[in-house]
Formats: sequence, structure tokens, C-alpha cells
Amino acid sequence: MKEIDYKAIGARIKYYRNQRNITQAQLAEKSSVEPSNISHIERGATKVSLPTLFKIANSLEVSLDDLVYDSLKKTQHISNKELNHILSDCNDKELKAIIEMVKSTKSILRK
Repeated sequence: MKEIDYKAIGARIKYYRNQRNITQAQLAEKSSVEPSNISHIERGATKVSLPTLFKIANSLEVSLDDLVYDSLKKTQHISNKELNHILSDCNDKELKAIIEMVKSTKSILRK
């Protein structure tokens, strides 16, 4: 069984919080969590409970898997989600080129 990486979870929480330009105090208020606890969670200094993680994810408007994907055994769903995000603004010409590069890369990796 894979260990939960609380530092990685904390780093992701901090990343999404900064992306939304909110302070630890604002996140704490939105999540009904003590501000000092947000600081501890972001540094990986404390083990965050599932209910608290759920509140934080909702407050940041991200999914739980966005916060914990390094701790998940299978990450296929996340990889697909990331690829979809990367490709979402590509035009047809770009998509065709990327698909050809992916096919070539996959073929090389499997040799």
C-alpha cells in the first residue's frame, strides 16, 4: 500500500490557493478550518483528515484527486484529465501534429 504524501498534498493546496489569489486566512474561513491548521497542512506538518480535505477541496473548487493524486495507486484518470486540459485550446492542425508525436513516442517507448 502506498503511503500518503502529506507534503505533496499540502503543496498542491498551496498551489491552488495561490492560483485563486486567496490567503491562508481566507481559505481557513471558507473551509471552516483554523488558519494555523491551513499553514500546518500546506507545510505537510500535520496529517489532514478526509473531512477537512473535502472542505478545502470544495473551497478551492477542485476535486479531491486534484489534491491527492500522488498518493493514489492508479493515476490514469488524472493523466487523461491533464491531457484534456493541455489539448483543450489546440486547433485541428495542432491536434493532428500532437497525435502523431504521441504515437511515435509511444512506439519508441514500447521498443
